[in-house]
Amino acid sequence: MKEINPKDLSAVALQTIMQTAVAPRPIALASTIDKEGNINLSPFSFFNMFSTVPPVLIFSPARRVRDNTTKHTLENIMEVPEVVIGNVHYDMVQQISLASTEYGKETNEFVKSGLTMKDAHCVRPKLIGESPVNFECKVQEIKALGTEGGAGNLIFCEVVKIHIREEFLNEQGNLDQKKLDLVARLGGNWYSRNNEQNLFEVPKPLVTLGVGIDQLPREIKESSVLTGNNLGMLANIEVLPEGSFSSDEKQHKIAQALLHESKIEEAWDSLKI
Repeated sequence: MKEINPKDLSAVALQTIMQTAVAPRPIALASTIDKEGNINLSPFSFFNMFSTVPPVLIFSPARRVRDNTTKHTLENIMEVPEVVIGNVHYDMVQQISLASTEYGKETNEFVKSGLTMKDAHCVRPKLIGESPVNFECKVQEIKALGTEGGAGNLIFCEVVKIHIREEFLNEQGNLDQKKLDLVARLGGNWYSRNNEQNLFEVPKPLVTLGVGIDQLPREIKESSVLTGNNLGMLANIEVLPEGSFSSDEKQHKIAQALLHESKIEEAWDSLKI
């Protein structure tokens, strides 16, 4: 295994490794405004949710690696501690990439990217009309993580109002993960798309207590066919089925095919002698 001491790398090389390995990352499309009324819009993939009560999002406009300068988003928030964070779906990904261009402070990236400004209700920055969900936020805290190029600046954002476009809701009135078609950042110029073709579900073991892979019958646990994912699915049951189980590869391949269809009970049946 290759081992690396971060202190032995340049900031660019270290950033390349981290951004490629820590992925996919959701994108915060951050809308801010300065005290003179200049509007800014910029995407950030150092972003996630960190609390539900209170509802807190955090994103990080890092200092530029190449020259250690700060971004207009950070400067604006220091002047006006408010932000609108929109999420990003596939139909707008090229526009948000354009919004990441380093225009001058007086340039409005909404105009450059062709995205739609809408008035927010509780904060001064603008809503992003194309985003499926907009979060109006008051900034609680800014935490600088360093002073060198590449150092992050954590922006703690408390959500004070949420706007959801109704076409992204399901029949029950909840956000539909398939309809959202969200994109995420990877390393370099790469993005990923979360649409119906590549989404999949994994049941959470919150109600039941899975027996664990260590408790699986030896014939199954030591299979040359079943993968770690396959074994994880088989082990996520409360009680092992009764009976004896086969080590036959043909049966294991049948079980594997059933597991690919999330047919766990049928997979167990197919493994019996």
